[in-house]
Amino acid sequence: MSLNHVPSNGSNKMDSKDDKPPFDTSSPRPSINESADQLLTNLGYKPELSRNRSTFQVAFMSFVLASIPYGLATTLYYPLVGGGPVNIIWGWVLVSCIIVCVAASLGEITSVYPTAGGVYYQAFMLAPARWRRVASWICGWLYVVGNITITLAVNFGTTLFIVSCINVFEKEPGVGVFAGEDYQVFLIFLGITLLCNAVSSLGNRWLPYLDTGAIFWTFAGVIALVISVLVIAKNGRHDAKYVFTHFESSSGWPDGWSFCVGLLHAGYATSSTGMIISMCEEVQQPSIQVPKAMVGTVILNTFAGLLFLIPLVFVLPDIQMLINLDSGQPVPAILKDAIGSPGGAIALLIPLIVLAIICGIGCTTATSRCTWAFARDGAIPGSKWWMKVNRRLDVPLNAMMLSMAVQLILGLIYFGSSAAFNAFSGVGVICLTAAYATPIAISLFDGRKKIRKGRFYLGPIGYFCNIVALAWSLLAMPLFCMPSQLPVTAATVNYAPAVFVGATIISAVWYWAWGHKNYAGPPTSHED
Repeated sequence: MSLNHVPSNGSNKMDSKDDKPPFDTSSPRPSINESADQLLTNLGYKPELSRNRSTFQVAFMSFVLASIPYGLATTLYYPLVGGGPVNIIWGWVLVSCIIVCVAASLGEITSVYPTAGGVYYQAFMLAPARWRRVASWICGWLYVVGNITITLAVNFGTTLFIVSCINVFEKEPGVGVFAGEDYQVFLIFLGITLLCNAVSSLGNRWLPYLDTGAIFWTFAGVIALVISVLVIAKNGRHDAKYVFTHFESSSGWPDGWSFCVGLLHAGYATSSTGMIISMCEEVQQPSIQVPKAMVGTVILNTFAGLLFLIPLVFVLPDIQMLINLDSGQPVPAILKDAIGSPGGAIALLIPLIVLAIICGIGCTTATSRCTWAFARDGAIPGSKWWMKVNRRLDVPLNAMMLSMAVQLILGLIYFGSSAAFNAFSGVGVICLTAAYATPIAISLFDGRKKIRKGRFYLGPIGYFCNIVALAWSLLAMPLFCMPSQLPVTAATVNYAPAVFVGATIISAVWYWAWGHKNYAGPPTSHED
């Protein structure tokens, strides 16, 4: 291995002054952490973060990033509009099968290049020398913007979900006990965002245990919900034919396209699949643990999602009533209708609220790492500030605060339009989908030559997964720019393209003004 280039814009890159002692090849069995740190050193970076996550803990964090019961609850509006029960159940199954291919494709690449830079580092290493700087720049900005906006969508979705949960105690139909004025919603969002950042920064060493507890909390909550809903079913149950075959489009789009637009529900819930890559430098054996965690978690989430969704569809009240809710959050109304009392409904909603907060903490953690990694390579304005690691807290605190500030600024969009959540979730899915597709496409068109040495190489199966992943990306990116309903109103317009274009312009201007002359990309380390 030879270190061909080391950018001078970051003191935490490897240089002659702070190189770690050479790896002791005379030692018959180096520790797991030493092996992982040596691999990171070979890739051109100085290890700075503690490797405090085991195989199960990184898998649990990957599960928490998706938080399937919560993620599916906050966006259930989309498949209800798109096609009703068929869109809810089969849309979830379809997208989950596709995302297994995305996870497997990213896992192959991550097993060779396991750094916190994630997909943008991978794009740089896989691309031809002529295009690698541009490829990593574009992919990096997509990845960072996607992480930030999906974290914003999680926290904003939690806010709207909490407001709708409070209003299960409404005095009469349509008259809630909490007005949910714009300033009230923003203040709740502010509180949730500050809480997630505080826990992520101050309690970093305890986060693996929080993720572990979240697994048991999730399944306990879902099992309680399933049993209660199906046993009580105060207003009766639908038959299996309705649950698995009833299609009811309310979007105004042609039926086939309506079904596709409703897939944003599943696309949003699975968009966090590749975010766990940013934790590679805090994992004991990233080359194999992270790929296994990505693929295994998608499979587990598929079954967890069905366990959550099928009972809800069995007790689904009138679809038009759910679509017309001012809150845009149908799950509290479904549970209240099925249980027959607001007290019982809120008892079943509390586990989802707690899981939502834990999901926000996990997303905040992953986002801070990818922002820090991109700044470490000098690609963000003010990189020397954002690349610093707080040694006492063992977290990239400055990068975390930058991410939080951007989220709070974007959250102000809600004062201009109540459709802001649609924009946040939409642009997050679009950016992350494009970011994941970039290294997969480069690797596939290069004949997958550079990933064959990886410990997660899938051979011919990998080709199939790559093709499926890229086909999904080509569909998802324009699809999730579409409004969910026709005709388009201020409440249903999709602002995701506007946010996406805005982020693209900022990235392009910064590259024109500074990047094309100064951005060298990640430190180049490869076999000649």
